[in-house]
Amino acid sequence: MLSGPFALDRPALHPQLPPSRPGGRAGGNAAMATRLVSRRFRAPLAHPGARLRILLQSPQAAALEGLFPARLNSTSQAMAVLASSLMRTGGFVGGRWVQSAAVFPVRDPASGAELSRVADCGVAEAQAAVRAAYEAGVAWSGVSAKERAALLRKWYNLMIENKDDLARIITAENGKPLKEAQGEILYSASFLEWFAEEARRIYGDIIPSSTKDRRVLVLKQPVGVAAIITPWNFPSAMITRKVGAALAAGCTVVVKPAEDTPLSALALAELANQAGIPAGVYNVIPCSRQQAAAVGEVLCTDPLVAKISFTGSTATGKILLRHAAGTVKRVSMELGGHAPFIVFDSADVDRAVAGALASKYRNSGQTCVCTNRFLVQRGIHDAFVEKFARAIKTELHIGNGFDEGTTQGPLINEKAVEKVERHIDDAVSQGASIVTGGKRHSYGKNFFEPTLLSNVTTGMLCTQEETFGPLAPVIKFDTEEEALAIANAANVGLAGYFYSRDPAQIWRVAEQLEVGMVGVNEGIVSAVECPFGGIKQSGLGREGSKYGIDEYLEIKYVCFGGL
Repeated sequence: MLSGPFALDRPALHPQLPPSRPGGRAGGNAAMATRLVSRRFRAPLAHPGARLRILLQSPQAAALEGLFPARLNSTSQAMAVLASSLMRTGGFVGGRWVQSAAVFPVRDPASGAELSRVADCGVAEAQAAVRAAYEAGVAWSGVSAKERAALLRKWYNLMIENKDDLARIITAENGKPLKEAQGEILYSASFLEWFAEEARRIYGDIIPSSTKDRRVLVLKQPVGVAAIITPWNFPSAMITRKVGAALAAGCTVVVKPAEDTPLSALALAELANQAGIPAGVYNVIPCSRQQAAAVGEVLCTDPLVAKISFTGSTATGKILLRHAAGTVKRVSMELGGHAPFIVFDSADVDRAVAGALASKYRNSGQTCVCTNRFLVQRGIHDAFVEKFARAIKTELHIGNGFDEGTTQGPLINEKAVEKVERHIDDAVSQGASIVTGGKRHSYGKNFFEPTLLSNVTTGMLCTQEETFGPLAPVIKFDTEEEALAIANAANVGLAGYFYSRDPAQIWRVAEQLEVGMVGVNEGIVSAVECPFGGIKQSGLGREGSKYGIDEYLEIKYVCFGGL
């Protein structure tokens, strides 16, 4: 049992805690307990799970949980991830777990508690991973499509067998409600299943020749090493959607996960290893924010890398494109969105409200296809706003992602919260009205109330850039032409949604919306069998579906003459 300043069993513990302050910045007593728990885990022990057992198997845990049952229990569940057999903290290169000279912390966004410290891979580790992938590529590209499919299917099966552990890892490092995390794991695994099936459907062509003594063939071959750079908001699904296609095509990969959520990528590496994916085919190099630019540059400029696949902001995508241009790499990118959600007078208002709730507040508004601008026609505007506000108040519940009933977890960090605040302050200063929400929640510094604004105009910041948070601004419009002009004014075009019961209008608007994906009377459009991607500055290429595998294939024309 530990002693000294981190001991939790001394009698003076309880008097040291100040009175709880529900509206306080860090949540009063419960936050102080969280900090004490976090400090307790800093003892240098051989396995991260050992840190957990020191606290959770001790009598002090019961004392603390008696004081703050809900908050501490949630923190304990986040810490319990450390005991998972899938927890890894090193990089994964060439089939081996590797350490680096430095580490960086991974924190629970709900409490700020440190979950683990992960290898901070740099330029040397990135180069080693690229080399390992390149050397493994010759053998992997020669493996039959049937064998590649079988290995992807084994990986899928292991994900399903370990779905609960994988979901808990997501909730711990990302903060999203456990139910959403469980849904993400099923979605994530489905890409391995889908591309296991697509691996055997990579067909070439035979083209009739214009001369009798020639035969013309078209082959499809893997591009080579693919660098996979993924975001924190879907730390599992954004990897498998890319990696599943790459491995099915015969490519090898180097994955650089987001610095906020590396644990999911490393857990996937452990399962890939268990599935028998050969050494060097799937590599992971986690790194801190400080190392990210240098590692990203290596992945985009190394001549051994043939392909870049990135999901993230448009600004970062442009930087990576500039780096990739030097060696003219194949590039696919899923970048920022600014999704419009149009509700016409002919719409079923109740159905539109249900779709709006799902489209806007999933993952606390932190998805690239979340609605960012609501455009509601004048005839039903007031009814829609009233019903939407009521649904927000009654159906959305803020809390730790491990708490039963939570629908709204924390934002990923305080910087994300500050952006939401900045958008609200700007809108209100220009005449917008807060219908509900509008401020941080007392649960903790990264929690923000689901917010609805009315009297919003197109000059406000929240209608000009992606918020990536739980903010729903509503713009009133009069005509279909006006709505389309507002919706299409953005320089990005990932997803768009609209509600109407007029068949002619449905066809017109679906064809005229300048986005890559359209939801008609539907607020969630993502599915493994459907092509995911945008137009304008929302990216290049498509992921998922039968089209997704083409991003990792080269077309080779063969002319067989002298026959």
